[in-house]
Amino acid sequence: MQIKLHTFDLRLRHTFRISREARNVQQNFVVELAQDGISGLGEATANSYYGMTIESMTNRLGSLRSELAAFRLETPEKFEAWLQEKLPNHPFLRCALDSAANDWYGKKLRRPLYKVWGQEWHSNIPMTNYTVGIDEIETMIAKIKETPWPIYKIKLGTDQDIEIIESLRQHTNAIFRVDANCAWSVEQTIEYSKILKKLGVEFIEQPLPAEQIEAMPEVYSKSALPLAADESCRVESDVEKCVGKFHIVNIKLVKCGGLTPARRMITKAKQLGMQVMTGCMTESSVGISAIAQLLPQLDYVDMDGALLLSNDPAKGVKIENGKIEQPLKSGNGVALKE
Repeated sequence: MQIKLHTFDLRLRHTFRISREARNVQQNFVVELAQDGISGLGEATANSYYGMTIESMTNRLGSLRSELAAFRLETPEKFEAWLQEKLPNHPFLRCALDSAANDWYGKKLRRPLYKVWGQEWHSNIPMTNYTVGIDEIETMIAKIKETPWPIYKIKLGTDQDIEIIESLRQHTNAIFRVDANCAWSVEQTIEYSKILKKLGVEFIEQPLPAEQIEAMPEVYSKSALPLAADESCRVESDVEKCVGKFHIVNIKLVKCGGLTPARRMITKAKQLGMQVMTGCMTESSVGISAIAQLLPQLDYVDMDGALLLSNDPAKGVKIENGKIEQPLKSGNGVALKE
């Protein structure tokens, strides 16, 4: 198996700010795996919150290069089990490699991945939200006017959170989802949920810090809105821990290690009676097109990462006004631009 690495500085169309950081550029890399004349692509992002840098992932990939070159790719499941053993502490890198292997496998079988998995593109495929980062209220209003959309995810975690939603509501009838990115307390979440429900908010994502998950049952029992886990649901073992604390789990490929473990997490969450969402980091169309393959299995999706970029280096799934066009190409249906 041949391995090629492509690194990118992805430029955001607007400064992207959440409760704990702000950025204008996102460093990402794309892994290309080739075997039998077929190549597959997978993506990972650098992320300071999870301690993942391009340098650390590149160095770890370099140390594994000879073993990867000798590995004979047969199925993504066998490859992912091998990656779990070789890269136990590198879920972001595993994500890039596993997603590339899945893309390769779908291309080998000449079918989109969701069809390989026995799924069909149905009439209830969820639409993606469009994310509005924290900013001055007038700037957030301007972003909504610039990109009219049926569903917005509004990043919160300021001393003006309710004022932000009240102000935005005056300019759109769209569905709102709010993401506090761990910035609220138990009392705030319960109080805000009642106000936000009246303002047309659909659910609240990750109100408390991940380490305060044991405080979530109180919020769960008293919140007027459904609650979605993000930072509290990173890996497969976290899904069961979210029962009775969250109504929805937001599964991100880079955090769990790729498409293969994400599919297991989706199955587990549904067995436990929770709804499922898949989210993205600031990713190019490589990562976003991988997420698209999971859509037939999802209740909600946040896959707007490439829409926020001014220099997407890939072409893949197409999104128009929140609606995702059915992928028809084999694998993840994605290719790097020349």
